[in-house]
Amino acid sequence: MVLLQHALIALVYLFRRGQQVFLRAEEPPALYTTVQVGLSLSLSLSLSVCLSLSLSESVFVYLLKAESQMVCDDPPHELHAEGKLRYTAADEHLIQHCFCYTSTVLTSTLAFQKEQKLKFECQALLQVAKNLFTHLDDVSVLLQEIIVEARNLSNAEMWVFYFSSTMQKEFRIPADQGIAGHVATTGKILNIKDAYSHPLFYRGVDDSTGFRTRNILCFPIKDENGEVIGVAELVNKTNGPWFNRFDEDLATAFSIYCGISIAHSLLYKKVHEAQFRSHLANEMMMYHMKVCEEEVTKLLTSGIESVEKIHPSFAEFTYTPRSLPDDNTPMGVLSMFEDMGFINTYKIDLHTLARFCLMVKKGYRDPPYHNWMHAFSVSHFCYLLYKNLELSNYLEDIEILALFVSCMCHDLDHRGTNNSFQVASVSTAIHRICSTGLKRHHFAQAIAILNTHGCNIFEKFSRKDYQRILDLVRDIILATDLAHHLRIFKDLQKMAQVGYNPRSRTHRSLLLCLLMTSCDLSDQTKGWKTTRKIAELIYKEFFSQGDLEKAMGNRPSEMMDREKAYIPELQISFMEHIAMPIYKLLQEIFPRSSELYERVAANREQWSKVSHKFTIRGLPSNNSLDFLDEEYELMQAQGAFGDDIHRMNGCLEDDCGKRDQ
Repeated sequence: MVLLQHALIALVYLFRRGQQVFLRAEEPPALYTTVQVGLSLSLSLSLSVCLSLSLSESVFVYLLKAESQMVCDDPPHELHAEGKLRYTAADEHLIQHCFCYTSTVLTSTLAFQKEQKLKFECQALLQVAKNLFTHLDDVSVLLQEIIVEARNLSNAEMWVFYFSSTMQKEFRIPADQGIAGHVATTGKILNIKDAYSHPLFYRGVDDSTGFRTRNILCFPIKDENGEVIGVAELVNKTNGPWFNRFDEDLATAFSIYCGISIAHSLLYKKVHEAQFRSHLANEMMMYHMKVCEEEVTKLLTSGIESVEKIHPSFAEFTYTPRSLPDDNTPMGVLSMFEDMGFINTYKIDLHTLARFCLMVKKGYRDPPYHNWMHAFSVSHFCYLLYKNLELSNYLEDIEILALFVSCMCHDLDHRGTNNSFQVASVSTAIHRICSTGLKRHHFAQAIAILNTHGCNIFEKFSRKDYQRILDLVRDIILATDLAHHLRIFKDLQKMAQVGYNPRSRTHRSLLLCLLMTSCDLSDQTKGWKTTRKIAELIYKEFFSQGDLEKAMGNRPSEMMDREKAYIPELQISFMEHIAMPIYKLLQEIFPRSSELYERVAANREQWSKVSHKFTIRGLPSNNSLDFLDEEYELMQAQGAFGDDIHRMNGCLEDDCGKRDQ
């Protein structure tokens, strides 16, 4: 363009008449260039020259229009009847002769200009690739880098990125609405020169913020399979009236780098997490050591005992599994495996099963509550559901097996603290565990045990069944998170209302989640004395975490602060909002489980009486519950309970408060 300007200026001086020269490109975008020549004349002349250039299969047509005025020493020109001065044929011949040389130089200049643009594009994209691929270890940082690079490349006033979750396959905005939704659906770039005139543009944001959206360049970001994983919007070109074809080409090339970098970042994250889980599993095995063959032989020396031999009431809801000595619990697990028919149905090797049970037992640490005895109690309740509610009519055998194994493994390597504490902890190992969730860590530990030589109880499964049972165990263990339970609670209610359908895969999945949660909280279905003792263990664990949080300079939640927690009220709230609704749903699906709900409701009433005793005695909120044991033993010695069934449960009678007064 500069070359063409100089050619026109030379023409003006050649004719020695001219004040202004205009250059207009006939192909869009229109471009006007004005060159000033310092002469002051009176009469006006005009001449138009059309020049066509063929370059890279594109035809550029330039219309040159010169307006000039005559100077005093100009040679004579033709004067028409209307009195206007015109260029002569000699002038036209001179201009044509001049442009015979100019056109060749102009063609080369345009080609050079295009090569410069391509060079700039390549250099810019190489820099983008360098900047993006140095941030693959963190997706959030990578996305921020993408935004910065996009603004730098496009000279846009604003840049918006919509990311598609690779897990849920959906955008946070409706994937079929608006400009971004249209691009996400079609997978094609969209260049809008006037945003307000476009039917897909929503003006509400501009009206509320006062921002003026002039033009938009929206393009998709795809993965290696061509699927849209994101949509980018460039808003308001700052160095031009709108985004041009060069910006479109640059955006298309840029989107390829974005897609590759995001896909590799997600892959890098998965590989990194897998490597860490593997390392942590090996660390756990070294910490707990392997199961000795002597232990396996000792466990199987006398064969598998029948459940009746363990205890006559072992298969009844009233039985308390915590009364079984710790050394006898592995045999209890083997007896339940045998009684439910898993050993014969799935051809499980006894030595493998014994080694697996012992390894799982060693995989639990020794916090006050989340220990092996808790896992055994949860597994025993699963066995009770199988025996008393005829689960075989509701679930497939492989699903019941997955449920039982999940009960055994659902809190493996629990450290007595919850997710929020572990994230805040300075321990790097703990923090990495929580990056994928504590429940996922429990599942990873279960997989580590199964992968240990001689511990894989699923080794004789077909490839399809093996993958299915691992998926089931994963989903069931994740369902022990109460936040997950609250998210699906409405779906559980709906299932109970319309009636359970065993042929529905969705219903079976929901039922497995409900059964797992009911097993996890099964201590609340036992007698009052057991329930109260469990509460003491839970709050002992909570308070230990609260003390650690205080030592770190953090403020623990009320339930974990031994100076603020009011145990009776916390328990009443837990029973009313979590436990009772769970067993109420269980009762609606399994009418034969009504005694479980009734016992939970009775324990809730006992907590109300405890709260009353705290009040009338003026006890502090963090007072120990041990005084209830002393009171119970005194009342028992005085014959206050008689032969009532509450005697074995240690319930507080209504007149206890009167005696205290």
